[in-house]
Amino acid sequence: MPAGNIEKLEYAVRYGADAVYLGVVDFSLRAMRKGQIITLDNLKQAVDLAHKLGAKAYLTLNIFAFNKDIKHLEECIEIIKDSNPDAVLVSDFGIIKLLKKYMPNTDIHISTQTNILNYECVKFWQDMGASRVVLARELSIPEIAEIKQNVPDMEIECFIHGAQCVSFSGRCLLSDYFTNGERISNQGNCCQPCRWGYKLVEETRPGEYYEINEDTHGTHILSPKDLCLVHYLKDLMNAGVDSFKVEGRTKSLYYVSAVAKTYRNAIDELMENPQADMSKYFEELKKVGNRGYTTGFALGGGNAKDSYSYNLSKGLAGADFLFEFHGLKNINNEKLLFIKIKNKIYPEDEVEIITPNEQFRTKIKGIYDENGIELVVGNTNAEVYVKLEKTPEDCDFAIARTIGIKEHVS
Repeated sequence: MPAGNIEKLEYAVRYGADAVYLGVVDFSLRAMRKGQIITLDNLKQAVDLAHKLGAKAYLTLNIFAFNKDIKHLEECIEIIKDSNPDAVLVSDFGIIKLLKKYMPNTDIHISTQTNILNYECVKFWQDMGASRVVLARELSIPEIAEIKQNVPDMEIECFIHGAQCVSFSGRCLLSDYFTNGERISNQGNCCQPCRWGYKLVEETRPGEYYEINEDTHGTHILSPKDLCLVHYLKDLMNAGVDSFKVEGRTKSLYYVSAVAKTYRNAIDELMENPQADMSKYFEELKKVGNRGYTTGFALGGGNAKDSYSYNLSKGLAGADFLFEFHGLKNINNEKLLFIKIKNKIYPEDEVEIITPNEQFRTKIKGIYDENGIELVVGNTNAEVYVKLEKTPEDCDFAIARTIGIKEHVS
C-alpha cells in the first residue's frame, strides 16, 4: 500500500498491508504536501514504524535523475542507508549504480516506470542485481504468467488498483509542457493535465472553441478510469504474481485504509476458498474515490474504449469520509468519542464505522463541544465529541463514512 505520509503508513499497515512504499521529497515520483511528510529527517522513523508494526518498507528513489539529483543523492546516501529500508524502488541506471556502491546488501526493485513488458527484460534486470520487478500496467494476465514461467526465480509485482496515467506506464511530459517546466511529471510534481477538459480550436478561427466530445461534464479525452482487478485476484495469483500493489500516495487516509482492508480481506478469503465471490469487495471499493473502474489491459485485447473516463476529471467516492477518531474522554460523567470531522454531520445520522477488525452501522446519538454542550451540527474540520449507538471495540484507528453508494460511481 502507498504511504504518502507517516500517518497513512500506520493506517495502511493496521488495515492489512504487508508492505508500504514511501518516498522522500527529492527522489520520489509523488511530491506530498499534507500531514507528517516523510523527509530525510524522519525517514528512519517511518521505516522503523513499519518494521515495528510487522510490515516491510520500500523506499522509492524512482525519479529519472539529472546530474544535480545524482550529486544530491550521494550527499544523502548515508541517511538513506541508515534508515534500513527493506528494498529501494528505482528506474534510473545511475541511481542503481550508486545503490550497488553504497548499499550493496539492500534489495533493488525495478519501477513500473521502466516499462517492463517481456521476460527477456526481466532477465536483464535480474542480471543487474534486482530482486523484484514491477511490471508495466499494459500487460495482460496471460502475458504476466508467461513472464513468470520464463523467470520463476524473480519476484513479480503488479498494480491491482488505483489511478492510471494516459501515457505508457507513467512516462509523461504533458505536465512539463503545460507548466513550462515548473511541474515535471517524472520529478514528482505532476499537475495531472490528463484530467483536464479540452476543446478544439481551428487555426484560422481564433477564439472559436469546439467540444471534441459533446458532454455536459466537459471533455476528458486523456483521462483513464481507475484500475480495479479485485475480481481477478485469483487469476493473478495463479499467474505467479508475488506482490500486489495499489497506487495512491496522494490519496486520503480514508482511501488508504478502506482499500487496504478490502484487498486484505479479499486475498485472505481467496486463500481459504479459491472459488470465493469477489463481488462484495468490488462494492466496497466503489465507496472510495475513483473515476469509474476498468480492468485496463489485464484481460487482453488492448485498451478498451470504456477504459477512459469522459465525464469525471476528479475521483468521486461512493461514500463520504465523515470523521476519524482520536480517543475517548469523560465529559459530564459520560464517555464520549473525540473526533475530527471531514464532512458535516448531524445527530441521528446513520453512519458506517470501519476499523482494522470491525465494520458496522450505527447512529450518532449526540454531538458535543469540549464543555459537554450539545450541538445541532458538527461542521467540517471541527474537533468535537460524539455519542454513538454502538462504539467500536478499538477506537484508535477507527473511521466513519456515509451509508451506501452514491449513484455517480459506476
